[in-house]
Amino acid sequence: MERTDTAYQEWDRTWQTQEGRADWLSPEEDVLRILPLLHANQCRRVLDLGCGVGRHSYLLAAEGFEVTSMDRSETGLAFVEEQAAGQKLSLKTAIGEMTELPFEDESFDYVLSWNVIYHGNRQVVQQAIDEIHRVLAPAGFYQGTMLSDRHFETRIAECISEGTYVQPGPTEKAHPHYYCNEDVLKEQFNAFSFHECIETEHSKPESFHWHLLLERSH
Repeated sequence: MERTDTAYQEWDRTWQTQEGRADWLSPEEDVLRILPLLHANQCRRVLDLGCGVGRHSYLLAAEGFEVTSMDRSETGLAFVEEQAAGQKLSLKTAIGEMTELPFEDESFDYVLSWNVIYHGNRQVVQQAIDEIHRVLAPAGFYQGTMLSDRHFETRIAECISEGTYVQPGPTEKAHPHYYCNEDVLKEQFNAFSFHECIETEHSKPESFHWHLLLERSH
């Protein structure tokens, strides 16, 4: 079967320029908001899955967490290492696939994956979810996003399989992206307890995403 988790190829090119990195340097408000919860629950070991150029890794390392920054992009990870050294922040980096995380079971207390695991078809997404569950400690937290099937892109892109769309052109949207409704979302994350599941519009009109805060329940 042809691979669908290929968007990292375009992101690797994006991270090579200052212009490409410009929109991905500031932490998300939702991540800033969760910091007190993580501290209150004595979370210590953190995985920034699909870390990109490290905006959340730097934040979490500065907050005193033991951070592992993981991505498929060698360019992104090289930038993370350079910036962390310059800021005198301690973190580890790891390259690998989100469907085969190179970590032991229950290695982390918090996994963050912002705008990452929907890059693929439904099968790829489920494999990533299962891996996140595996590496989370019991009662560990997962925070991330998924694309809503109400997103405007589902009306302009080509559907290639269940919930999976591609768009023509030279951007990362030419690679498969997965979109779903709330019922499907909860089916796929059925091994987690839901703290938050909020459909949120991002920067463009009707660019709907699901914002998730979950806990490993079993």
